[in-house]
Amino acid sequence: MTLAWFDCSAGASGDMLLGALLDAGASLEAVQAAVAAVDADQVSLEVRTVSRHGLRAAKADVRTAADPRPRTWSDLRRLLEGAVLAEPVRVAALRVFTALAEAEGRIHGVPADDVHFHEVGALDSIADVVGTCAALHDLGVTQVFASPVAVGSGSVRSEHGRLPVPVPAVVALLAAAGAPVTPGAAPVELCTPTGAAVLAALCEGFGPLPAMTLQASGTGAGTRELDQAANVVRVLLGSPTADAPAPSSAVVLEATVDDLDPRLWPEVLARLLDAGAADAWLVPVLMKKGRPGHVLSVLARPARLPALREVVFRETTTLGLREHAVDKHELARDFVVVHVDGVRVAVKRGWLAGEVVTATPEHADVLAASAALDRPVKDVLAAAQAAYAAAVEAEAYAGS
Repeated sequence: MTLAWFDCSAGASGDMLLGALLDAGASLEAVQAAVAAVDADQVSLEVRTVSRHGLRAAKADVRTAADPRPRTWSDLRRLLEGAVLAEPVRVAALRVFTALAEAEGRIHGVPADDVHFHEVGALDSIADVVGTCAALHDLGVTQVFASPVAVGSGSVRSEHGRLPVPVPAVVALLAAAGAPVTPGAAPVELCTPTGAAVLAALCEGFGPLPAMTLQASGTGAGTRELDQAANVVRVLLGSPTADAPAPSSAVVLEATVDDLDPRLWPEVLARLLDAGAADAWLVPVLMKKGRPGHVLSVLARPARLPALREVVFRETTTLGLREHAVDKHELARDFVVVHVDGVRVAVKRGWLAGEVVTATPEHADVLAASAALDRPVKDVLAAAQAAYAAAVEAEAYAGS
């Protein structure tokens, strides 16, 4: 298991978070490939080394089309759903943009699907968000945490006129995540909506550095050179230490529903996962007077509860929810890459007491390889499993 903790004491923006992960060792090629898979025609990514208050940092620069096509959130969602991405990257990116679109929609009084892309962030948000999600995936990060977030103060000019800092979208996103905030050292905008959306959607908690054995660190730079402090985000990566709690605190939300059109349930489950649920499922039940119904169960981190409650109440007919705390034990996980006829397929491994006890090819990669090779999905899955078994055998032989 790999933890990532972002130090947001100087604020957070999408390019700062991405730069920190790249500086910590995420593959630039993997990140660029993920960004290109979503929108190669309009956006690309470059990284350079800069100095902020004497600190070396990585600056992620996004190059965009001179005349970008206008898009709504529904347009962008279709791009993400159709892109050839590892499934964890797609799910995380959808979660971030869903949070951002819903926050902007509430602020401007329009449905989230109708929020225009300039309101969901500039076009470079594709690179920032998808790139950050791809970098976390490449680094094998399984849990994300952050410090209290410096949001800044003063005011900023926007397409809607001059707005107070923190801007409404940042307030809505960080409030929904239960994130602690501080004004920070500089009287400017320190946390952008894109940065707030990434933190709100992906962080499992906010506070001091978790107990961990450090493995790597990185520093990402913002665009400005501030007088008061280094305009950077740091990320620390590591594995949980022995004195860290073994179980993870989680909550199960439940609702029993007998009057919802069953054709709606797949979309309800999808929206819950997009909103940050660790898992969501249905169990058919027989209710009073012989009525068929379903028990909806949602597993989530406490910080995700406000957003998930809202999804359940908006998307189903239930009038109430039950909640109970559970202890969630997780295997340490990592990813290795195998190739099927030259096409990359990631394999997720679960570790127990230093031993791999499960290894499963990523389904999204299998589907992408199936399409690229024009081979049946079952054949590609079998080939990926065989390639992994061969790699394990070769590694064991080399070590003997």
